Amino acid sequence: MVKKLMRSIREYKKASLLAPIYVACEVILEVLIPYLMAGIIDIGIAESDMNYIYTMGTVLIVAAMASLFCGFMSGRYAAIASAGFAKNLREDQFRCVQKFSFANIDNFSAASLVTRMTTDVTNVQNAYQMIIRTAVRSPLMLVCAMALSFTVNWRLALIFLVAIPLLGGGLIFIALKAHPYFNKVFRRYDRLNTVVQENVSGARVVKAYVRGNEETEKFKEVSADVYKKFKTAEKIVAFNSPLMQFVMYFCILIISALGAQYIVAGTGFTTGELSSMIVYATQILSSLMMLSLVFVMIIIAQTSAQRIVEVLDENPDLASPENPVEEVPDGAVEFDNVSFSYVKDKNKCALKNVSFKINSGETVGIMGGTGSAKSTLVSLISRLYDATEGSVRVGGIDVRKYDLEKLRDQVAVVLQKNVLFSGTIKENLRWGDKNATDEELVRVCKLAQADDFVSAFPDGYDTYIEQGGTNVSGGQKQRLCIARALLKKPKILILDDSTSAVDTKTDAMIRKALREDLPSMTKFIIAQRVSSVEDADKIIILDNGEIAAFDTPANLLETNEIYREIYFTQKGGAKDE
Repeated sequence: MVKKLMRSIREYKKASLLAPIYVACEVILEVLIPYLMAGIIDIGIAESDMNYIYTMGTVLIVAAMASLFCGFMSGRYAAIASAGFAKNLREDQFRCVQKFSFANIDNFSAASLVTRMTTDVTNVQNAYQMIIRTAVRSPLMLVCAMALSFTVNWRLALIFLVAIPLLGGGLIFIALKAHPYFNKVFRRYDRLNTVVQENVSGARVVKAYVRGNEETEKFKEVSADVYKKFKTAEKIVAFNSPLMQFVMYFCILIISALGAQYIVAGTGFTTGELSSMIVYATQILSSLMMLSLVFVMIIIAQTSAQRIVEVLDENPDLASPENPVEEVPDGAVEFDNVSFSYVKDKNKCALKNVSFKINSGETVGIMGGTGSAKSTLVSLISRLYDATEGSVRVGGIDVRKYDLEKLRDQVAVVLQKNVLFSGTIKENLRWGDKNATDEELVRVCKLAQADDFVSAFPDGYDTYIEQGGTNVSGGQKQRLCIARALLKKPKILILDDSTSAVDTKTDAMIRKALREDLPSMTKFIIAQRVSSVEDADKIIILDNGEIAAFDTPANLLETNEIYREIYFTQKGGAKDE
């Protein structure tokens, strides 16, 4: 796990090395200062030697300034290294998510991925900063202060050999006790983010059903749960400080008492050495305290690090093969005994033994009841999923042999859930072709029957679209998404119930434009309205994941009961007629 995370340091290795080097210099200077102070007290003040006081005082000031400079530089490089490490971690996760198939994304909720790229990365960032600074400073301070305290008076220094295990053991016990609660907290963060995301994205539904109070209570409940677990963990961690203070002052008290006896008894132990021992006691025990905080932070970050590595370790289900086919010959589509299961279980297939062949340029309607796997079927064409059994061929070649990007460039999909991104209408349309001219934008919008309402906006094609397209209607959003897909100039166009929010007249105009202006493009139209597919070359009727019928609309009207029932229900009239 650590090796995988360390790959994200990259260009910040230099800063990650300089931070602990400056920390080491800072520590060495800090532990020398009490030693110099002891000399000033015992020689300069005791013997009234002003030259010695001035000389050593100057050395002391230089050492203090150098220590300050090293501390500043270590903090600077630690901040650069940790912030850069966090930036790379977020980018690496985001890059992995971009490669995920739909199946990979199904393994993580959207809220969970957001938490992993924000809260979890922040926890790892804080831990990393403490590791390259505090985790270097504290052990080094502990060792150096211990070494110098033994040179001052080894008998008094033995007190630290008793205090350190007691304090260290207590701090480790506290950290381990708090760890399970921090684990639970971060799992609840996912739920908290899910509630917020659902409420914000579904704000109109919440207001329409007057569910504001209920949603507030739901948020309060999850937020209170996070608060309780955090409070419990922090209450345990809060024992760190009083335990450290107790041990530190207890040591200082013993050192002061025994040191005073040594001075009075004339053993050669001086007042300056006593003061230095007291400072070393503070440094030693404070370094232990800081180590415990690092330990707690690492434990907190461990859970976050594991969650981040889960994303980095997730292998995309779909990838381009070695020596892939780079060009799609045409828009012919063939399903050869295709079965598909979301859970990779042959006994739980969403599609079962599907076989059909479509020639390039044909228009195919797909109809069926809710849950009949219409969207699943077309998802296999652009290889959003891979078939569990059988093969899907585009242009006579198995889709698994194509370069994934080249295949998807030639298969434009307007999904059931239309998505527009924050930005202008031009910027949204140019997702289809980033180099498209304004004339090309207007052309595809005319085909999608979107030019009229776009031109009516005060800013026209420069109109800003809010996040999620909340400032345009459902029908307008659908038409813009169709225009965006057409801008790709694909060989295959898939409309997954993409005209459900437009009126039948506009729907007919869109189909007429596609038929007359783009005759060579293969078109799949998933629809619930018969009028949307009645002029198709062929219609696929799906029933419970299987093809119940595949024929021309006229033949289906005579031979297929499902199509007849849908037709007469929507068109009116009697079946006898």
